[in-house]
Amino acid sequence: MTVHDGREVFGRYLEGFRVGDVYKHWPGKTITEMDDHLFCLLTMNHNPIHFDEEYARTIGHGKVLVVGTYVFSLAVGMAVKDTSGKGIAALDYEKITHDGPVFIGDTVYAESEVLDVRPSRTKSDRGVVYLEVRAHNQRGERVLTFRRHVLVPRRPAAVPAV
Repeated sequence: MTVHDGREVFGRYLEGFRVGDVYKHWPGKTITEMDDHLFCLLTMNHNPIHFDEEYARTIGHGKVLVVGTYVFSLAVGMAVKDTSGKGIAALDYEKITHDGPVFIGDTVYAESEVLDVRPSRTKSDRGVVYLEVRAHNQRGERVLTFRRHVLVPRRPAAVPAV
């Protein structure tokens, strides 16, 4: 009998990544008004475009716009289980683009594509994975793209490949 404790499916060792692989993260998140308002309060973002419906209409969005950094945070969080769950460090985030608006009631989904995998130059027990993360809404419209480098451990010799 084999007992699975769940740890082997949370994140990956360096050897588990292949350039070109795409991880579709599940589940998505339907954004509520409370989510957006709480994020505004926590981050001290008081731009009225994120909570004043009338103001949002006057500048052309038609309705309240969800805070872009919240959408970014969601996409990072969604990616953890599949990509950085065993991570040692998030090394950087780059090329962040807000490709389309996100509104209250939209459902955000994310996926990560492996762009590069390389062993560490200084420590043999780890390596760096370079990922592009893309988020889209329930209509399949891209709303956010960014790239990140994650430091992950190599598979210890005592851990069998799954």
